[in-house]
Amino acid sequence: MSPPVADALHDRYEAIFEGIEAPFAFVDLEALDANAVAMLARAGSKPIRVASKSVRCRNLLDRIDDRDERFQGLLTYTLPEALKLAEAGRRDLVVAYPTVDRRAISRLAELAHSDPGASPVLMVDEAAQLDLIEGSVGGGPTPIPVAIDIDVGYRALRGAIQAGPKRSPIRTASAARKFAEEIASRPGLELAGLMAYEGQVAGVGDAAPGRALRNAGIRRMQRASMAEIAERRAEIVAAVREVAPLRFVNGGGTGSLELTTREDAVTELAAGSGFYAPALFDDYSRFSLRPAAGFALPVVRRPAPGCVTALGGGYVASGASGADRLPVPWLPHGLHLDRYEGAGEVQTPLLGEVAVRLRVGDNVYMRHAKAGELCEHFNSLYLIAGDAIVDEVPTYRGEGFSFL
Repeated sequence: MSPPVADALHDRYEAIFEGIEAPFAFVDLEALDANAVAMLARAGSKPIRVASKSVRCRNLLDRIDDRDERFQGLLTYTLPEALKLAEAGRRDLVVAYPTVDRRAISRLAELAHSDPGASPVLMVDEAAQLDLIEGSVGGGPTPIPVAIDIDVGYRALRGAIQAGPKRSPIRTASAARKFAEEIASRPGLELAGLMAYEGQVAGVGDAAPGRALRNAGIRRMQRASMAEIAERRAEIVAAVREVAPLRFVNGGGTGSLELTTREDAVTELAAGSGFYAPALFDDYSRFSLRPAAGFALPVVRRPAPGCVTALGGGYVASGASGADRLPVPWLPHGLHLDRYEGAGEVQTPLLGEVAVRLRVGDNVYMRHAKAGELCEHFNSLYLIAGDAIVDEVPTYRGEGFSFL
């Protein structure tokens, strides 16, 4: 974002939020809608299942669902969350990670019996999980739907080089078929789908400023990885379909939509972070997004020329610790964190020439490194459109939900 554009955006936000006491969080609906349009274009003809962990606000999940019919279903992150959404009338829910919450599984069994169409699909990748589900259900009359999670991480040089999330022990067609047969042998379970998330492509930027050699290496790895995945995923899907029909084969993420959609074996894509466009998604060569979510902190002191201190702000993103997990000073343009203090629990020093113009009581606007985690720090989000606040809506936290 060029300085003139950033200055204009800063002036707009200052006018919109005049009289609102910081800290607060907000979502720019025009930017969110633009990102949604861009993601659908990259997805081609395939539908997108929205990853709820990257949104964590029921109002916005509903808004996304209503804006285009190709946003189909939710990929939730815990079973209690999925059950809350199902109780509120949501359908087509898939829990992206295995669960060992016996009480929640028992509640799911009751839901499956009373309203089979509302039952969330559970993710599994080994027999011990199947045993736990069956033990928690207690032999109910309605089968519990499950999906097999497949590992599609990249491996080279006989495993010496590995990239991608460590999600599942199942990597091959033969292993997937064997596990599908295990599921099919259990009358209390129903195989509903497959999931395979290529995080080494979808979640890793390849255009970080000042890191040309690293970027080139990432692009090379990602090209090789997607070629290998396309062949292996097709073999796995074919092998599993010999055992049971599949409602869905889910793949991709915000960072790989235009690549994963090329695979005939994949029936739907997953995405979530792209709606808010957090800082970690600035560094991709294949697409660009508009920052849609941010938070404001008040300036509470001026310890030195060219330095102001904001209240709070230490909202560090999950993952391998590093500077890229820190929130990013956004507006006014020209601020940066102090590398010796970073973003603090109760105060965050901000440096830069523009700090000379800031006064006690002014706002500074920040962006989180990741998407939905921002909502764990605020009870509500101000929704803005044009030059006005159009609504204030609760986050999961604001509704009293703490799913992880």
